[in-house]
Amino acid sequence: MRFAVLGPGGVGGLMAALLARAGDSVEVLAGESTAREIADGGIRVESKRFGDFTASVRAAPHLSEPVDAVMVTVKATQLEEAIKRVPPQALADALVIPFLNGLDHVEVLRRVYPPGQVVPAAIRIESARPRPGLIRHTSQLASIEIGPAAERVAAHLRAAGFDVRIRADEKVMLWEKFVFLAPMALLTTDARANVGTVRTKRRKDLTALLGEVGMVSRADGVPIDPASILRFIDAVPGSMETSMQRDQAAGRPLELDALGGALLRRAEAAGIDAPVTRRLVAEIRARSPASTSA
Repeated sequence: MRFAVLGPGGVGGLMAALLARAGDSVEVLAGESTAREIADGGIRVESKRFGDFTASVRAAPHLSEPVDAVMVTVKATQLEEAIKRVPPQALADALVIPFLNGLDHVEVLRRVYPPGQVVPAAIRIESARPRPGLIRHTSQLASIEIGPAAERVAAHLRAAGFDVRIRADEKVMLWEKFVFLAPMALLTTDARANVGTVRTKRRKDLTALLGEVGMVSRADGVPIDPASILRFIDAVPGSMETSMQRDQAAGRPLELDALGGALLRRAEAAGIDAPVTRRLVAEIRARSPASTSA
């Protein structure tokens, strides 16, 4: 297949490299300096699951050649600017498959591209980009969920090495990731600490926050049991960090609106009070000038 990967960061860089290694045609879309560096040197992967290797891919600032699918792997804070690299007239009949955190990005993309060509997906992975062209994948986790309209894409991702599951209900798929990620991102960022610290020293906040997320998810038509999410959080490695926590430490813009903001908007629409979420969002925003509004 012919893939374009919009945003060769920790997620997109690994995806591009693995697809290219599996024999697919891959072009990454990025700023001119990053695109030039990747075009010259490829993408170097250091992975506990996939080994260490370098993959050669094409790179450009904008999509100019036909592809079968565009994998959107930028941060939510970068989405509106990044999609300018994929003009609607250049898309033709390609699928647009977003792997972003949050709940609102799918509708953003469906306002730009034909709605039927936007197929939501979710990824669970621990990877980072220390510098352009270098990806560090630090665990065995590499799990993807994707809508049934992208079954052919799913087959290629599976062949590249990912664990892939087809999900018929996109709303449930996005919420199931959100109910874990949003509380963990807010608490680890607020505490400036890993998951292990948060689930012990901030357990009262954690349980209260999960209760708020559970109420909002039910109001949105996706009943999720907070106790099951707490059991999952208690089972993950204590050393786990969230991407928003790492972004804060590096002084980068935060996905505060995509996570905390999305939750507060849905809570307000449903008439649900979410005081813990509101407090955490306010604390993080107050000390993080680079955060987006929420």
